[in-house]
Amino acid sequence: MEELLELRELVITGNLEAALNLIDELEEMSKEDKINKIYSYCVILLVHLIKQQSEKRTTNSWDVSIRNATDAIIRVNKRRKSGGYYLHKEELEEILLEAYARSLDNAALEAFGGIYDGLTLKNMIDQELIIKQALDLIF
Repeated sequence: MEELLELRELVITGNLEAALNLIDELEEMSKEDKINKIYSYCVILLVHLIKQQSEKRTTNSWDVSIRNATDAIIRVNKRRKSGGYYLHKEELEEILLEAYARSLDNAALEAFGGIYDGLTLKNMIDQELIIKQALDLIF
């Protein structure tokens, strides 16, 4: 809210260059917020895909979580007014790769009743296949 008040003041005083700089900062903050939300949903998506692949089974709960996370990623990534997306496929793949390590640790707590650590679970699955599966679900 402070930024909007500052922007108003800059426009009123005619300091358009500073106003435009502030608008750029606000846009960047908004995009970072979107990216952080997408990252969080990617972690959830990957956790359940990792569990599915490692345990070679699925549950209704996992399937619903996968659909919910996928829908949320698509919804958050979509630009409402201008159309298009905040992140394209390559950028989303990068986010998925960043989220993978955290997802692996989280999945290790749940898969097989939590008896394996992340490293052991990592050796049981194909990261490339899971990332491809996640991208296919999102796109």
